[in-house]
Amino acid sequence: MANESDRPGTDLPRGIGAPATRALVAAGYTRLAQLAGVPAGELAALHGVGPKALRVLDEALAEQGLSLG
Repeated sequence: MANESDRPGTDLPRGIGAPATRALVAAGYTRLAQLAGVPAGELAALHGVGPKALRVLDEALAEQGLSLG
């Protein structure tokens, strides 16, 4: 899965979309690893983070042996 290496300061997956990226960064989540163990419901409560973004994040974390909470 491609990371946002073209955007300094974040490695969140491109596939989550711009609204989800903005919401996560605004909430202080700039690195994928920071999301490990965070409950999906907590992330879904952020405006712009929908089911697709959660699936993409969980898949990207799984590639690193991690998962959402």
